[in-house]
Amino acid sequence: MRKIENAKRSAPACGRQAMRIAITKGETLNMARHAVVKVSEGRTEEAIIGFLKSLLEKGVIEAILIPKGLPSGEGFVQALIRDPGKLNGVSALSLTMPVQSARVASNLTVKNLGKRVAAVLKACEIRAIVELTKFLQVKLDSFYLIGIDCPGTFEVPDYAKMSQEGKGGEKLTKALLKGMAKGETSVLDGCAFRTACQMCEYPIPQADIVFKLFGYQTDQEIGVEIGEKLEKEIEEKGIISPSERESANRKDVIGKVIAERTKKRDALFQEFKGMIKDLRSFLDRFSTCIRCHNCMVACPICYCKECVFRTAVFEHDGDQFLRWADRKGGIRMPTDTLIFHFIRMSHMVTSCIGCGLCDSACPSRLPVATLFRSVGDRIQKMFQYVPGRDVKETPPVASFKEDELKIESGTL
Repeated sequence: MRKIENAKRSAPACGRQAMRIAITKGETLNMARHAVVKVSEGRTEEAIIGFLKSLLEKGVIEAILIPKGLPSGEGFVQALIRDPGKLNGVSALSLTMPVQSARVASNLTVKNLGKRVAAVLKACEIRAIVELTKFLQVKLDSFYLIGIDCPGTFEVPDYAKMSQEGKGGEKLTKALLKGMAKGETSVLDGCAFRTACQMCEYPIPQADIVFKLFGYQTDQEIGVEIGEKLEKEIEEKGIISPSERESANRKDVIGKVIAERTKKRDALFQEFKGMIKDLRSFLDRFSTCIRCHNCMVACPICYCKECVFRTAVFEHDGDQFLRWADRKGGIRMPTDTLIFHFIRMSHMVTSCIGCGLCDSACPSRLPVATLFRSVGDRIQKMFQYVPGRDVKETPPVASFKEDELKIESGTL
């Protein structure tokens, strides 16, 4: 057991100076202005897209990154759009996450983004962007974050199957929106969100613009929060007017969702702890890992351009495998799967934001996300650190204090 001494960290300036993202459970953005978008004939998605279209048409932004539905209707992909007329078919409420948009944000911004670009993102994507900003992999100078309350997402193959069976699309979206008014996100029999979403305690994004769905009758209206970076320009251009009216039960609804997800998280952690008791049980559970590196590729926090697992370090001579086999009588192939997970964990577990894309990418369906979240939960608490909370907060791996940790004799 380790005790923390003096673990509060300094917060050097990082990223956009005018913006402070403070992500806590259900907390609202500092200095935000509230507004309401009216919904006509129950077309919630249409109302959101109309607002985004106004941002493009009136020059508040010059391009927008947003999910766009596939022609088949069986999924979504990210699209970068400059022409407002091309917003037909986009979906701010996309129910899959085939790629972590923090990676796309890094590609867009890290080198000379000369235009004002906004991105419609889920809460976990925004938290990943906050972490990548600290590691100088995202620049927020002309990049604006648009968040939307997230009920959860489905695995890409599951959603495709649901769509083929007539359970996806607009019908599914409307059912989820109806449930979100009361904080009920498990509304369809036989249709389960990704495991990471079921235990996500941060369904409320914090961004330059936030669309509020929890606690609202979204067939009539939705709430909008506009941060200080954009509020003056949006108001001056007549895109929306401030309103003090807020959903009366939003806070209670959010509390209900977070409580249910926290309960699910704790149950999964406990189940995993019972399954992985020692090194041997870990090896047994992860024995089907093929070291394909899919989890590493999908992870938004694994950003290194030069990775030890893509060097000759793990390219052994054939005789080396035979020597290992001689020593033990036989070895599992491929080798080095255990050290792969341990090294990756040591590099990024303090910044794991729990998006679960590692789970989705694993061909062996291993509980990689539960592993990283359960270990990350303990490590992050040791350092009193919440990944994605604040762009000004220094991550533990980027700072060192000699008296930061005190290891008491006999307590490890």
